[in-house]
Amino acid sequence: MSARFKSRLLGAATALVLATVQPLTAAAETLADTLVSAYNNSGLLAQNRALLRAADEDVAQVVAGLRPIINWTADMSRRFGRTERRSTIPGVSTGIRTNYATIGISLDLLLYDFGTTRLSAQAARESVPATRESLRDIEQQVLLRAVAAYLNVRRTAELVSVRQSNLRLLQEELRATRDRFEVGEVTRTDVALAEAQMASARAGLAAAQGDRRQAVEEFRNAVGRDPGALSPPAQLPRLSGDVAAAKGLAVRKHPDILGAQHLVAATDLSVRAAEADMKPKVSFSTSLSASEEVRGGDYERLGSVGISVGGPIYQGGRLSSVVRKAMAQRDQQRAGLHLARLRVEQDVGNAYADLLAAQSSREARIEEVRAARVAFEGLREEAKLGARTTLDVLDAEQNLLDAQSGLIDAETSLYIAAYTVLETIGELTARDLRLDVQIYDPAAYYNLVKDAPVPISPQGQKLDRVLRALGKQ
Repeated sequence: MSARFKSRLLGAATALVLATVQPLTAAAETLADTLVSAYNNSGLLAQNRALLRAADEDVAQVVAGLRPIINWTADMSRRFGRTERRSTIPGVSTGIRTNYATIGISLDLLLYDFGTTRLSAQAARESVPATRESLRDIEQQVLLRAVAAYLNVRRTAELVSVRQSNLRLLQEELRATRDRFEVGEVTRTDVALAEAQMASARAGLAAAQGDRRQAVEEFRNAVGRDPGALSPPAQLPRLSGDVAAAKGLAVRKHPDILGAQHLVAATDLSVRAAEADMKPKVSFSTSLSASEEVRGGDYERLGSVGISVGGPIYQGGRLSSVVRKAMAQRDQQRAGLHLARLRVEQDVGNAYADLLAAQSSREARIEEVRAARVAFEGLREEAKLGARTTLDVLDAEQNLLDAQSGLIDAETSLYIAAYTVLETIGELTARDLRLDVQIYDPAAYYNLVKDAPVPISPQGQKLDRVLRALGKQ
């Protein structure tokens, strides 16, 4: 084998090995930086935060039913026609054309309804933490998607780098093979094999570049911006190896279970509210009104105060149906809580199984890369002595490329599996990860609206400022 061939082959092989052993480490952006951007830019989080604020308002609307309801009215009316009095001359009538202005105010207050409104308010309050847990679950999904997007951008970039190095090596081998063909050391078949392998490498590089572009698009969608140069994840998150303990922790912390528990409590209260709604209600009402003839002397001043008691006698079975429906919804939520527990425990078990498989796969891939590199280097040396063919060297090189690609995939799968374990436990949140972000406080808006403030109150004015700030986001 010529010295020129040896030099080119050794240089290209060294470049391939360095590209694999020293992957893309340049830079600046860490996984934590990506998660911060995903948390701050997520439209899905913004959507569900608005949904939570709507649930907060449900509490305010029910609470308002326990307060006085004050309304005002104002109207103008014209009275016209003719009147005839029998005590006067028959056939003589008088025309009526008068305009009246009336203004009035009324107040209604629910005094007692056997707890219907109070129970409905408590049910609405229980629905609020259920919606908060739903928001926390969405937050976990957003962050897990960002983790996968980050790792896939790195994975595809490293695969592109490995394939580029492989292509450079194959180009050197093709040149060397052609040189050896010119001096009669190899046949035309050897040249054709090298050409076919290089064409395959170009196709593989094009596919890897396409995968990387798709990974960048997913990153942009999940994180809200383009990726920079991504540094390797510092270390795997700390996880307990005790699957049973992890399942117990998930049952206590996972948002699906906590949310289901609150929904069960809310539907229990809804049943009691529906039953109370079948009982009488006691209400207080008062009104004042003034009516005066426009450009005339007639006027009227009226007022009324009263207490009323009333309740349903027969409504075609509607109220009984409402009670039965509430009971069915309560049973549905109880069954849903049971299913949520089973699902969460299974998800934890599956996530740990994936994690263990990913760890074993990475260890096997590391050994595979080591063995494939030794085999490639050995076959290359044997080819120099004529004991191996060009096809043997190309096959060994392809095996090394496949092993390196498999190791990169295994590393990515391991990190995704680890963060999936955190998600199934309920600990993949900005607070648990200690991200450098302004943590969204779901109770802040609720504390402003839970007492149903009116716009002119200090609390209502503060709420108005909050709404204006939200509108600018």
